[in-house]
Amino acid sequence: MGRDRPMVTVTDRPDAAAPHRARTDGPAGGGPGRAAARVLRAAVVPATLVAAIALAGVALDRVYAGDLLTRLVTGAALAAVLVSVAARRLPSWQVAPLSVAAMLGATAWSVRLAAAHADLPGGFLDVTADAAANAVPRLLTAMIPVEPAPDTVLVPVVAAWLAGLAGAEVALRAGRVLLGFLPATALYAGAVYVVGPNAQPAVGSSVVFAGLVALALAAGRTAGGDPAAGLPPAARGPVRVRATVVSAAGVAVVVGSAALLGPALAGRIDDRPVDPRRYVPPPRVESLDENPLIRISGWALEPQQKLLDVATRAPGDGPTTIRLAVLSDYDGVTWRVGATYRTAGRVLPGGDPQASDTVRQEITVAGLTGRLLPAVATPRTVDGARVAYDPQSGTLIRPEGLTPGLTYTVTSARERLDANLLATADVPAGAQVARVLRVPDGTPERLRRLATHLAEENGAPYARAAAVEQFLAEHYRLVADAPSGHAYPNLEFFLFGPRGGGGQRGTSEQFAAAFAVLGRLTGLPTRVVVGFTARGDGPVRAADAYAWPEVLFAGVGWVPFDPRPRPDTTPRPVEDDFRPAPPSPPPSEVPEPTGTPPATPPAAAGPARSTGERGGPTPLLVGSAAGGLLLVALVLTGLVGGRRAQTRARLGRGDPGARVGGAWRHTTDALRLSGRPVGGDLSATEVAERARRALAEDTGRARGTGTGDPGADPVGLAELAGLLNQAAFAPGTLTDAQADRARDVAVGYAAALRAARPRWRRLLWSAHPGPLRWPR
Repeated sequence: MGRDRPMVTVTDRPDAAAPHRARTDGPAGGGPGRAAARVLRAAVVPATLVAAIALAGVALDRVYAGDLLTRLVTGAALAAVLVSVAARRLPSWQVAPLSVAAMLGATAWSVRLAAAHADLPGGFLDVTADAAANAVPRLLTAMIPVEPAPDTVLVPVVAAWLAGLAGAEVALRAGRVLLGFLPATALYAGAVYVVGPNAQPAVGSSVVFAGLVALALAAGRTAGGDPAAGLPPAARGPVRVRATVVSAAGVAVVVGSAALLGPALAGRIDDRPVDPRRYVPPPRVESLDENPLIRISGWALEPQQKLLDVATRAPGDGPTTIRLAVLSDYDGVTWRVGATYRTAGRVLPGGDPQASDTVRQEITVAGLTGRLLPAVATPRTVDGARVAYDPQSGTLIRPEGLTPGLTYTVTSARERLDANLLATADVPAGAQVARVLRVPDGTPERLRRLATHLAEENGAPYARAAAVEQFLAEHYRLVADAPSGHAYPNLEFFLFGPRGGGGQRGTSEQFAAAFAVLGRLTGLPTRVVVGFTARGDGPVRAADAYAWPEVLFAGVGWVPFDPRPRPDTTPRPVEDDFRPAPPSPPPSEVPEPTGTPPATPPAAAGPARSTGERGGPTPLLVGSAAGGLLLVALVLTGLVGGRRAQTRARLGRGDPGARVGGAWRHTTDALRLSGRPVGGDLSATEVAERARRALAEDTGRARGTGTGDPGADPVGLAELAGLLNQAAFAPGTLTDAQADRARDVAVGYAAALRAARPRWRRLLWSAHPGPLRWPR
């Protein structure tokens, strides 16, 4: 490397022949015209190298919006090659640091240009750091067409510069033209692979790329001249023979490779290329957002909590419905978000509905948490926040999560439904809608019978949907304090449970989930949506949150329904319109006769006799009573034993994290046994606070001193909540001592809560079967 010398000509031979070529190409070799021709031939290799790298940008730009990426990649390639040409008189070890320094400046300029093009908020350093940390995953998870943003142009620009640097040094300084095009070839192949099946095949650009390589090789060979021209006459023959043999061997290798690989490659022309995005998981929602339906009951209990501030500019008057999440998957226990989110730019893909209103909202996040980003359906542009988008559901997430004070602007196309088409509209069928038609196993028989009852007199799909909506609105009560839950048992209790025992009442969670399940049982493709009602400009509070079902109609789209009862209406008992058939009696039972029983002749008069004289019913009654008592004793013993085994398994088995979780379940079961169940929407700290207040109230009531000390925490519930959060967010960090402490807190709390019960309830506490069957 220490004997590097200036680049005089372009050749594909070792540098040892350069002095001879310099002498033969000097002024004595011709006039200014020949010198200009030599300069032109020398410029062919750098120019074709820049063009080849630019073609890689063109191939990648097929999945980008606009032509900014092509311009940035071309500029990076041109600058990298020019730096190498300008520094040709420097030693090669000095060129690389100089070129990398120039690359950093060009990359910073490209990031700033892309940030201005994408109108991203934040300072330059923050945007650059975020792009450097997330460039590769976001490039492979971005929604197509990809918006040129700092994180989606950083990798192509840096790769283009490095390919230009390596190619120029190898092709121009070392004189190896073919090897010099290897980085550009790898870059082009990588661009084609990243595009995958998301664009038309790059046949034209591939042919042009091959032509550029051939042109560079020809120009380099011409500039090199005869390899034996400067040698003595005795050495010219062997050199020319060796060059001929090498050339023939190269041609033979190329022809043989084409003959062997040609048929195999030709047979794969029609194959669909692999999409590399399948190997990179897209952004996912948190567990809190996977089923936002369970948050409805929590919001209903705190109606004044401010979640959003909305400024709406929409045509017409009236409330605006803002979507938070669309839930399409149901497994009999939980409705879940089934969306696949891809990183998107400001402009979201998808054509506008044929009949729609444009709604533009400026939304500021207040108390809403998670990643789901509220917006009116269907969003078309988003400014002020980086988002990921699912076009199937039309919902957004912010991968970094929501923070108080976050302000963004969403422009949406709110579709106007043609009500005249609904009466005769059909519902789609087939594999494309199988997901929203799926009814999981284990459906209660009473739900199936109710769905059949509602569909009997309503043949058209819209009539069936309207019948389900009307049935729910007329027979059930909307309340704010109903416990959360939409599994099969919860829905069965909501639909058929006794009114005096908490049945036939629920939040919008139960109304929407019941509609969706009954709709699928009648053949309707349904889903559940969670969102808010915005009444003009101003705050959106927890009381504005609700869930509603939607039905998919062919030629119309997703149509929302509202099965909630109208205000100031009194629901009719379910039994008035639908009475589930009682279960069939066992074969041993004989149904009562329906006719008039025959007259029984009077018994003949005679002296009274004891029934025990001939082994009458007295021994039978005594035996039955004894057997019944024994059975009750066995059942109670089994329940007590099962409860104790459950407690031992929870508190004494598994790693410390599992034991802390068992202690927490022991505590929440104690709350439920005391008549204070907690919903899944509450955090551990909130549950601990409720449990502390419940113990204070029960203890004070038992002592006759009021409600007790509301600020006391005698058993350490706050500490138990902290250990549970540690187990959830820092798994593997708990110790056995901490697990033992969690066990002591849970056992002490359950014992204190049980001691505050009346005596007869304390007797039944240990034999209650609830903890053995309550879902986890």
